[in-house]
Order: sequence, then C-alpha cells, then structure tokens
Amino acid sequence: MKLRLWFVAALGVALALYLVMFVGVGAVFSAAVAVGWGGFAILCLYALALFLILGTAWYVLVPACWSTNVWVFIRARMVRDAATEVLPFSQLGGIVLGARAAILHGVAPPLAFASTIVDVTTELLAQIAYVAVGLAILSARAPQTTFAQSLTKGAVIGLVLAAIAGGLFIALQRYGHSITGKLASRLLRDAGAATAAVTATFDAIYASPVRVGLSSALHVAGWIASAVGTWIAFRLIGTRVELASVLAIESLVGAARSAAVFIPNALGVQEAAYAVLAPVFGVGAEFGLAVSLLKRARDIAVGVPILLIWQAVEGRRALARKPDKTADLE
Repeated sequence: MKLRLWFVAALGVALALYLVMFVGVGAVFSAAVAVGWGGFAILCLYALALFLILGTAWYVLVPACWSTNVWVFIRARMVRDAATEVLPFSQLGGIVLGARAAILHGVAPPLAFASTIVDVTTELLAQIAYVAVGLAILSARAPQTTFAQSLTKGAVIGLVLAAIAGGLFIALQRYGHSITGKLASRLLRDAGAATAAVTATFDAIYASPVRVGLSSALHVAGWIASAVGTWIAFRLIGTRVELASVLAIESLVGAARSAAVFIPNALGVQEAAYAVLAPVFGVGAEFGLAVSLLKRARDIAVGVPILLIWQAVEGRRALARKPDKTADLE
C-alpha cells in the first residue's frame, strides 16, 4: 500500500513538473517570486486565521453533554490539514491524524471519531453548495466556448454524484451503526471497546439539526474565505481578477482535489486544475500555476511547524506512559 502511494505521489510530482515546464518555468517562477517575503507572510497568516472558522465548524457539532474547548478542535483541525498537505498521506490519513490529535488533547475517543466523521460530512455538504455557486458563476461569466460547456456538464454530473454520495454517507452514520462501529475500532486506538458510545454519539450529534446546519454554514464561510485568500494571492502576483471568478476557479479546484481523495496531497491534480481553469476566466496558465505553487509553499511553511509541535506533544505523552524502570529495580 505504501509503495502504491509513493508511486501515485511520484506521478503527481511528474505531472506538476511537466505543467510548469510546458507553460514556462521562467514565467511561473517570476510570478511566484513577485509576491515577496511580506506577501508570503500575509498568505501564511491568512491561512492560520482560517483555522478559527474550520475548528469552530467542528466544535459546534459537539453535544452539550460533553465538556470540551473550542481551541482543542482548532488545534486538531490544524493537525488534520497539515498532515494532508505535508505528509505523503491521502486525505483520509490526515482525517485520522486529526481525530488522534483531538484525543491527545483530552477529547474522548467516541466523540473524536464521531464528530470527525460528521465534520467531514458537513464540509462535503458545504462544498457541494460552494461548487454549485462556482458553476453558476462559470455559466454566467465565462465565455461559452465548447470547452467551458463540456467543463460545466462534467462538473454538474460530478456535483450530482457528490450529492448522492453525501446522502448515502449521512444514512450510513444514522442507520449503519454496525459498520461505523467496526470502522471506529479500526481507525482509533482503544475505540473497539467503545463502539456503543460511538454510535450513541452519532445519534446525539444528529439529534440537533441546528448543530449540523451551523457546522455546514461555517464550512461554507470557510470555503469562501479560502477563495478570498486565493484572490489575495492573485493580486499579490500582479494579476487583476474578479473575486467572483476566483470563487468559481477555487470551487472547481476544490472539487478536483476532493475527487482525487486517494492521491497524496492531490499532487499534480491541483496544478492541472489551476492550469486549465485560470485561462477560462482570462487569466494566464502561468499565473494559475504560480498561485498553486505559492499555496504549496504556504502549506509547507504553516504545516511543518504544526506537525513538529504535535509530534513533540505525542512524544511527551508516550514518555509519560512509559513505566518507571528505576521504580521496578527498587
């Protein structure tokens, strides 16, 4: 399995490099360098601020009977995204590490598992709405070329399939307790003994439609805020593009990344999406690729310190659990 992931990741890197070479190395890197250190710092700080929205979207799912702190979920969400963007894992690996980070900060395993799955679901539902808005902008603003029409049709089909998948995913969480219980015992340490608690937590979360709706609304805000960050990146490299166009580009890039859920870091997929979608809205492919590279660099600059801190906390906890050998000798 690991060998397969490395192989897929290598193909993604090769595709990204090919696109950069095809568009023009000089043009792409000149655009990226135009941001400067100050501009890059702005992008990093903006990315960190987004975790306030994303972590809160996870936190609001927690039933009132559980005593938790919003900052725990903000930090755990930071670990989830950092692992997804930096480590050679699929997005699923990042989700598991995010749940593990929540447990490390005192969240009970059943709550960590159930709330993580529901949070991923509400984010998917929010993304479906976000992509629908992006398609509406694409139809209204982009020139109706043959390629744009084919792109719209393909995206609509993908959107319908995503909506069906989202409905099935919710049904599985509500009524497939035996399956979710087995999944919990596999993914989370010590969760096997708490299968009943996991299913009860699913029921408690979904018992409040307001809670689920609020999480979805916050995720919609998160998707839009992320697009604003990309618009800032375009402006920093000297490209004047309307925010509505960036919303459409980002929604479709996000959809492409979600479809490539098993490809580590969506390597190559993200770059190809930017190179294809930017010209549809009158932006050069080199600028789209430059923004993609900037986002990769930003994710590394933000993600690596997050993962190092998380590993330090994990290591301290492991050492604390070690039996005291000196006491045994006595």
